[in-house]
Amino acid sequence: MADSVTNLILKGEKELGYFSLHAFVVMPNHVHLLMKPKIELRRIMNGIKGSTANAANEILRRTGKPFWQDESFDHWVRTEKEFGNIFRYIEWNPVSAGLVRRPEDWVWSSARLGVTQSVS
Repeated sequence: MADSVTNLILKGEKELGYFSLHAFVVMPNHVHLLMKPKIELRRIMNGIKGSTANAANEILRRTGKPFWQDESFDHWVRTEKEFGNIFRYIEWNPVSAGLVRRPEDWVWSSARLGVTQSVS
């Protein structure tokens, strides 16, 4: 599932142009994105969630339960300092959770894939 979510995030930026991606991480039970939306954020999140929910529930043999929470928690970044703090928080999330030793060791992240930090 993490591969599917990662691929959809990258497709949303590179192929569809829905947002500029600065950082992301797909964790075992949540996802963090640092992006500049070019369309409604609700459309971006519904696309990611909708495209992966059915496949996830099939793999997990779940029925009648939502895979994703209804709510997405967004936050507007107001300063470059805040941007840097959030960027580091996202990329270091797998390390903080004890899943890897270095951010770039987590396969499903911008740290591993070399997504840049630039503010645009």
